[in-house]
Amino acid sequence: MTDAPTVAALFDAAVAARAAAYAPYSQFRVGAALATPEGAIHAGCNVENAAYPVGTCAEAGAIAAMVAAGGRRIAAILVLGDGPALCAPCGACRQRLREFAADEAHVLVAGPEGVRARFTLGELLPSSFGPANLEAQP
Repeated sequence: MTDAPTVAALFDAAVAARAAAYAPYSQFRVGAALATPEGAIHAGCNVENAAYPVGTCAEAGAIAAMVAAGGRRIAAILVLGDGPALCAPCGACRQRLREFAADEAHVLVAGPEGVRARFTLGELLPSSFGPANLEAQP
């Protein structure tokens, strides 16, 4: 799910979402786009709030768009931010991704010039707690 056409589509969707970000306080605009196993692409951007804890990360927006469209699984996600450092998903977003993605899901971290790093969700969130932990035990 990280073939060149999919990565290009994810990047383009994240660029468009990033352009729509609402970041009047930090000026740090983030766009994210995810792909479902069926190939659907959903994007989101960060939305800040004067009460900082109330803001929404770009990844959360992309997940909400996927769920609203009826999707339930993430095969890959690309997160796009500025600056020289990697703009990897925060801890809360790693857990949000885990709700809909397996350890093998691809997480691409990009800057304006393109993909900077590639991870699996399992690398970013090892030994995670997920939906399987809540399944009935025999």
